[in-house]
Amino acid sequence: MANAQDLPGSFDAAVAANVPHNSRYQELARQHHLLEEQLHHLAALAYLTNEQQLEEVTLKKQKLAIKDQMVSLLAASRH
Repeated sequence: MANAQDLPGSFDAAVAANVPHNSRYQELARQHHLLEEQLHHLAALAYLTNEQQLEEVTLKKQKLAIKDQMVSLLAASRH
């Protein structure tokens, strides 16, 4: 289950409370967290190879796409 600290960016517990039992939202939050961990790992490296730079860009795009889906689910839950 997604906790407030697991949510991306500026989401807060009050907003997250709108979809606490939504399994799709929970899966997206889990994926977002995993991508964040991978990005932190890359950021800790002193130097990125060309492949790692490409991976970093790809991970950031995936993370943003997932966040967009999460926002859409939250918006839909408000209606």
